[in-house]
Amino acid sequence: MERAIGCEMEAVDQMIRHAVWSAGASGIVVGVSGGIDSAVAAAFAARAVGPERVVGVCLPSAVTVLEDLEDAQALCRSIGIEYRELSIEPVLQAYRGYSGLTDTPYLAGNLMARTRMAILYAIANREGRLVCGTSNRTEYMLGYCTKHGDSAADIQPILHLYKTEIFAVGRAMGIVQRILEKPPSAGLWAGQTDEGELGLTYPEIDAALQSLERSGWKAGNEIEERVLRRVRASEHKRSSPPHL
Repeated sequence: MERAIGCEMEAVDQMIRHAVWSAGASGIVVGVSGGIDSAVAAAFAARAVGPERVVGVCLPSAVTVLEDLEDAQALCRSIGIEYRELSIEPVLQAYRGYSGLTDTPYLAGNLMARTRMAILYAIANREGRLVCGTSNRTEYMLGYCTKHGDSAADIQPILHLYKTEIFAVGRAMGIVQRILEKPPSAGLWAGQTDEGELGLTYPEIDAALQSLERSGWKAGNEIEERVLRRVRASEHKRSSPPHL
């Protein structure tokens, strides 16, 4: 198992180095949230091109908890990359001046994700960096992401890894223990957790996805049927826009 993870990590390192080299980029910028996905993505970036060429940017809102900020800082210290913090609250406050744009957690959450990505790309443009994505395979297949928000990136080092695999890689990398132990959350509102919103645990979802892929996307039980419905409903998030 350790050997397999080691080979996997080396393949990701090579992919990142090639992407940075072929783009002629000065380095990488990654949004760090204090969660496991951004921690592993940032660690991959630091391994691949050197920590001195990677910037971790934390983009909190009014609902971001202090623990997440502390964990993002601790992560950047542990892997040796620069840490920056920019609140997106002034931008969100401007959105609130438009009727209906932030009336529900869903609407507000999408604006948060797209605002964060706009800032990351502004930093990348200014400094000649590539934006490192933090999407994993589980959430990508379920469509549990914001189009042109957290799903937008120049490189996606963990997109092929299921959520349960992310934790295994994170442990192998020595990611900060508190990050490994905290319930995954998008931090969109107080008390929000990913598994609570999805209605299933990540081990259940990953097992269902892997079974569905083996069976040619034919559901064999109720959990697989629930997961399959989400996969089908989110197909537009994984496809290019229709065009002639």
